[in-house]
Amino acid sequence: MLTWDELISRCGSCRRCALHHHRTHVVVGMGNRNADVMFIGEGPGEQEDLQGLPFVGPAGLLLDKMMAAINLSREQVYIANVVKCRPPYNRDPLAEEQNACLDYLRNQVLLVKPKIIVCLGRIAAKAVIAPDFKITRDRGKWVEKKGYHIMATFHPAALLRDETKKRPAWEDFKSLQRKCQELGVLGTGQ
Repeated sequence: MLTWDELISRCGSCRRCALHHHRTHVVVGMGNRNADVMFIGEGPGEQEDLQGLPFVGPAGLLLDKMMAAINLSREQVYIANVVKCRPPYNRDPLAEEQNACLDYLRNQVLLVKPKIIVCLGRIAAKAVIAPDFKITRDRGKWVEKKGYHIMATFHPAALLRDETKKRPAWEDFKSLQRKCQELGVLGTGQ
């Protein structure tokens, strides 16, 4: 297992896939490195690539509001992505790009040691939960895997595109709040 400094350095010099050709910044992650709750998205978008931080565009603002509604903040959680470099035109990361980054993500999970992992969108859910994961069918369901309590919900960007997904996503966040209370995670209005 790499230390944080080693992980950040490896990601910064990574050439495992073609995504490094187009990146402005590698987006490793941000937040509390001892967080009980970890959010995992698919990959950086344009604003994330420009700033080198995850979820700082419109989807990130929505994620912040959703977390605030259940008394969580960026200071309390850790946020990462499956891939650390922006896919061109914000397309879905290809399987080989995801595979190139998965060891980095696994290392992050081992370093953070969260009690709860929330996958944001189908790409993250397929990488973390199961390759046959269907976001509309399986979102909101809790699974326990290797000692982690894991759930997937819609990606905030999907909520910006389709208002009908907001109600189910809110139900998922209320479920997250209940799971935090059940596990004794602070900052959830206990």
